[in-house]
Amino acid sequence: MSNISLFTSLIAKMLPTDYVGFTFFVGCMAMMAASAFFFLSLSQFDKKWRTSVLVSGLITFIAAVHYFYMRDYWAAFQESPTFFRYVDWILTVPLMCLEFYLILKVAGAKQNLLWKMIFYSVIMLVTGYFGEAVDQANAWMWGLVSGIAYFAIVYEIWLGEASKLAAAAGGNVLASHKILCWFVLVGWAIYPLGYMLGTDGWYTSILGKGNVDVAYNIADAINKIGFGLVIYSLAVKSQKD
Repeated sequence: MSNISLFTSLIAKMLPTDYVGFTFFVGCMAMMAASAFFFLSLSQFDKKWRTSVLVSGLITFIAAVHYFYMRDYWAAFQESPTFFRYVDWILTVPLMCLEFYLILKVAGAKQNLLWKMIFYSVIMLVTGYFGEAVDQANAWMWGLVSGIAYFAIVYEIWLGEASKLAAAAGGNVLASHKILCWFVLVGWAIYPLGYMLGTDGWYTSILGKGNVDVAYNIADAINKIGFGLVIYSLAVKSQKD
């Protein structure tokens, strides 16, 4: 079957009430459009901010490619594409940590901050994948480790070294840093909630079970595109100063 025939077959199977499939499609288009926007805007920035905007485009582009695969997987099997999600996250979340480092370099951020945050993010994602796809019998244990790594990132950007560097930088950098911190605290919170809804553990009796793909799809688009727009706005403001 040709790619066009396969695509037509998948579209034909998508019902008007298939909100998961719909949000997969919207996520694909939104993140691809954001990627084009970030890449095409690179020429207006000097070298200091070009890398940050480029990384924003890479984040949404990687996500868009994975969403094409996830959309097709959902249409074919009506199952959550857990594997593709984690491949997406293991690439894009460290890049989002890189964004913190890049904007804080003006305040003297060292590479140890970058590697520390990437380490936390990898631990968070690898243990999350083990709990959700490999060792579901011990999902609560893997989820606990993943949650600790997540809160280590939250601590680092809100109260730790990253927070102190942002305060030292002040101005637009501090304002943008605070917005990114809220994305991590509020926007990223949907992921551990989704993990608990999709696995069995002590929390199941409290939260129950449920499909959170729609929430994941919306959260991914808001978090990744939103991150990029904050960086873009900071770059534009800094160019004017």
